[in-house]
Amino acid sequence: MLRKHSVTIRGHATSYSVEDAFHDELRAIAARRGVALARLVAEIDAARPPATNLSSAIRLFVLREVRSGQSAVG
Repeated sequence: MLRKHSVTIRGHATSYSVEDAFHDELRAIAARRGVALARLVAEIDAARPPATNLSSAIRLFVLREVRSGQSAVG
């Protein structure tokens, strides 16, 4: 199910909408890295191309992580 999530990035409140499976994996990646979910989302936000919205950037990040088995932003 697609759900909306709120987060504060660099002092700015924003939201993103992703399916539960993507959000669960995003939380797992943050936990493996030992960082807060908001920090990981901020890293993804900073690395995304300007034409890519945050929700899409998160999905693409999770997909790359799952495919590679690594934990690298970008």
